Amino acid sequence: MPRINSALSRGRRVLAAGATLLLLPVLGLTALAPSASAAPGLTATFSIADMGSWKQGKYIVGNPTTAAITGWKIEFDLPAGTTLSNTWYGKSTVSGNHVTVENEHYNARVNGGANTEPYSPMFQLTGTGVPANCRINGNKCDGAADRGPEAPTNPRGTGKTTKTATLAWNAAVAGDFPVAGYEIAGGPALVSVTGTSGTVAGLTPNTDYTFTVKARDTRGNLSPASAAVTVRTNNPGDDTQPPTVPGNLRSTGKTSTSVALAWNASTDNSGIANYDIYRDGVYAATVSGTSSTVDGLSPSTAYRFTVRARDNYDNLSAASAEVAVTTDDLVGGGNYARVGYFVQWGIYGRQYFVRNLDTTGAAAKLTHINYAFANIDPVNLTCLQGVTKGTSANPQDPNQGDGAGDAEADYSRPFAAAQSVDGVADTGWEPLRGSYNQLRKLKAKHPHLKILISLGGWTYSKYFSDVAATDAARKKFVTSCLDIYIKGNLPTYNGAGGVGSAAGIFDGIDLDWEWPGAEGHAGNHISPNDKRNNTLLVAEFRRQLDALGQQNKKQYQLTAFTPADPAKVDAGWEISGPDHVFKYLDMANVQGYDFHGAGSDNSWEPKRAGHQGNLYTDAEDPYNFHFSVENAVNHYLNAGVNPRKLTIGFAYYGRGWQQVTDGGKKGEWQAANGAAPGQFAEEAGTRGYSNLIASVPGMTIYHDEQSVATYGYTGNNGQWWSFDDAWSIGKKTAWLKSKNLLGAMVWEMSGDTGSLTTALDNGLR
Repeated sequence: MPRINSALSRGRRVLAAGATLLLLPVLGLTALAPSASAAPGLTATFSIADMGSWKQGKYIVGNPTTAAITGWKIEFDLPAGTTLSNTWYGKSTVSGNHVTVENEHYNARVNGGANTEPYSPMFQLTGTGVPANCRINGNKCDGAADRGPEAPTNPRGTGKTTKTATLAWNAAVAGDFPVAGYEIAGGPALVSVTGTSGTVAGLTPNTDYTFTVKARDTRGNLSPASAAVTVRTNNPGDDTQPPTVPGNLRSTGKTSTSVALAWNASTDNSGIANYDIYRDGVYAATVSGTSSTVDGLSPSTAYRFTVRARDNYDNLSAASAEVAVTTDDLVGGGNYARVGYFVQWGIYGRQYFVRNLDTTGAAAKLTHINYAFANIDPVNLTCLQGVTKGTSANPQDPNQGDGAGDAEADYSRPFAAAQSVDGVADTGWEPLRGSYNQLRKLKAKHPHLKILISLGGWTYSKYFSDVAATDAARKKFVTSCLDIYIKGNLPTYNGAGGVGSAAGIFDGIDLDWEWPGAEGHAGNHISPNDKRNNTLLVAEFRRQLDALGQQNKKQYQLTAFTPADPAKVDAGWEISGPDHVFKYLDMANVQGYDFHGAGSDNSWEPKRAGHQGNLYTDAEDPYNFHFSVENAVNHYLNAGVNPRKLTIGFAYYGRGWQQVTDGGKKGEWQAANGAAPGQFAEEAGTRGYSNLIASVPGMTIYHDEQSVATYGYTGNNGQWWSFDDAWSIGKKTAWLKSKNLLGAMVWEMSGDTGSLTTALDNGLR
């Protein structure tokens, strides 16, 4: 059986003024702490000098500790009538009357016992006022403690069951920061709530408990404890009668990630305490009212819900009648996903920048951009970012991608105005530069876009089997990936990166494990347990993404690139059964290309030309196994996968052979002699679509109506190329719509100057 190679194009290539100053008193701040107390950190001392028509303000950043501290940000407020301009030795931004001044690269480090002189930040002030509410790195500038909130008042018990106690209290008076929530102490564990009431669970029946409440502000400072209140839990022997069954359970709404439920109230002799909601027979939540929204669900997935009532003595009713609900798909009914891969290395030889996604019109037409690729650390088995190490030149080198990556392209390289999405050049001192910064600008211009980081790919999948092998390994790997890409904590490199520097850029994770349980790149680690471990790895990504999303009030997406070869699907993907992988995935992009090819090193199918992305089985295909988009998709659908979780892949590049005989068939499936010259010397047999059309002289384009495949031929013993064009895109999009698939995926965007994406967009309207 011919292999389906994910293409060398899926691999990784890295081209690779001395005035007298008057000192004024200043406000100060402490590091983030659980109570209102000072903590060691930087200070900032303000002074002002009269320069005649204006005044020169200055902050000397000092470090009273013994260890060096790198990085500072000073924030303060200007009084009405006072303005700021012309900042020196710092970068300032002004929002209303609030000013933020951050370090330059040369004065970011403040040694222990030292200060930033002579490079302390200065600025021009116009008006009579001086800055107020000064904070440095979130702490008061003079190092004084925060003023925390006052203690909550009037704590009282408002309800109880045999195992719970419900309390209420009056809101606390805020200190330096707004009150963010409250903490209840006195039960088996500390309970945190945001409002002025809360329920403590896990209590022992018929037992006295004494509770206190503390307020917590947005800085984490805690108030003193409130007065104590004592509650005795109910005695279960006093009531053994269960409530009536909740009636008329129904869905009142749904999204791609949530289902809203409502039901008729139960009755009970001692009163109803709450209701327990079950999803697919597993406890999901407890609510006090007769409606609730269950979130954290997967798109296009069927769920079954029941509800049970609980009285004040913890007697449970029987389960309600079941209601079945299927969530909406990822992009909404009647809409189609348009996923485009942007390759990290495209900024070099291809000269394809994030800006090109905008200028070609692609960004306005796509729904998702997958940034390819992130690697796996071969030693630590974590997500790898921050290195600049190219892959070896030999595509069959089993260690080709070990330790490789390109922080320069990702977030260090300054881009000129002509390469920038908004036409603004990088200075070279920003904490985020490179393509990541351009993706941030692109999202600002096109807010509908979802941007995902793609992990793995053909060259970077070597260690997936290792990171998926155990529960501990999976947790460690997923945590590291979310820390770098979702939280944005990039390693520092060449003055760029740092904590939170890439926060908000990536909306989720795209997994490109090529291939679990099956052959892929030379040297890939493979285990017979890969299939089960693949599902468990996807589930761990789903769990951690959902947990982080609950904190951030955001739904992060999880997608995967999945094989077209049924043998590879069966070897590594649990697409059916009680714990199938699609329970956790929002979308799978099914490979729809690379069915045939010569390979840049002629290691694949150099002796016979053939279609790389035909929609239907070609009746003249001489191979024993016949690849096609239809056969690939049907393998998933026949296993019960919801079609609205699947996209099919389109190739924005061609695969070519040379010295192809005519055979009376214009070269289709005829003898060849290796890969045709490629767009780049190291990528024989591959050309981006636009380059292919412009650079292969004498090529005539043909359309195979039976198999729906486009190819080009230069004549007997010439070059033969297989690729997608507007014609095949139109045919394939009509087909995927007829199958109710979710949409289309493109590998990769640099191959098109705009015509293919326009055809794709038109076909999916």
